[in-house]
Amino acid sequence: MYEPIRTKSVHSMAADQEVPHRSRTEELDIRLAGHLTALLTVTDELRATVPDPALDDAAERIAEQVTRLRGGAYPLRAAPTGGGDPAREPRLHRRARMLAGSALAVATSRGDRAAATLAAERMEAHEADAAVQELATA
Repeated sequence: MYEPIRTKSVHSMAADQEVPHRSRTEELDIRLAGHLTALLTVTDELRATVPDPALDDAAERIAEQVTRLRGGAYPLRAAPTGGGDPAREPRLHRRARMLAGSALAVATSRGDRAAATLAAERMEAHEADAAVQELATA
């Protein structure tokens, strides 16, 4: 009455294939590199708005951490061009502080002391800079 199935089941075909899986550490590395890359982008925007040797140093240190997490792949960066809008500075500091906080959470979860220390330093620096900017505009 019924004709037997002559092809393999879709489910057994999927089970036969080897699907690449990443470990938790690899996933955390990817997330941490993403947060640090976003922080680097905001830091570069700040460097364009307010030239500061401390921001230059911070950007280089962040780039080093991203390179380490990506297995030697240096992140793409925009060269800062002067003349950014100074009115954006407080918002950029708040954004950078939030990104540094996200990076700190992932670095702590991963147990990456170097990235956690850098993220904590950047959080403090952006918090202080944002407070100074708010006082200046008040």
